[in-house]
Amino acid sequence: MRLVVQRVRHGRVSVDGRSVAEIKSGMVVLLGIGPEDTEEIARVLAHKLALLRIFQDEQGKMNLSALDVHCEAIVVSQFTLYADTHKGNRPSFIGAALPDHARPLVNSFAQFMIAEGVPTQTGEFGAHMLVEIDNDGPVTIVLEG
Repeated sequence: MRLVVQRVRHGRVSVDGRSVAEIKSGMVVLLGIGPEDTEEIARVLAHKLALLRIFQDEQGKMNLSALDVHCEAIVVSQFTLYADTHKGNRPSFIGAALPDHARPLVNSFAQFMIAEGVPTQTGEFGAHMLVEIDNDGPVTIVLEG
């Protein structure tokens, strides 16, 4: 499982001109699922992300978590995080999980985030999405599990 986490001032996901998810301050999480990933990996990473200290305290230091600042998250399925570019110029996505395996894990990850106390919305699995990310900092963290 691969996550690209961006601290945002605003995030929105649209499909065919309609908004499917929108937050103000919080996190946009691009989530890639591999074929060996499990619900347990999703649970562990959701817990780590909820506690990850990427938000600024009164002194401007990144000492606060999503739980501390009561922010929201958007989780966007992103199979391209498993791109392999070692051969040629066209990425291969053979390392990404198939949709029947990935879809439930994306949903489980979002539900685990909610259970951790972080209100979480999702994009639309398998759709062509417009993802608007107003990166704050910029702060971008990569997590793998």
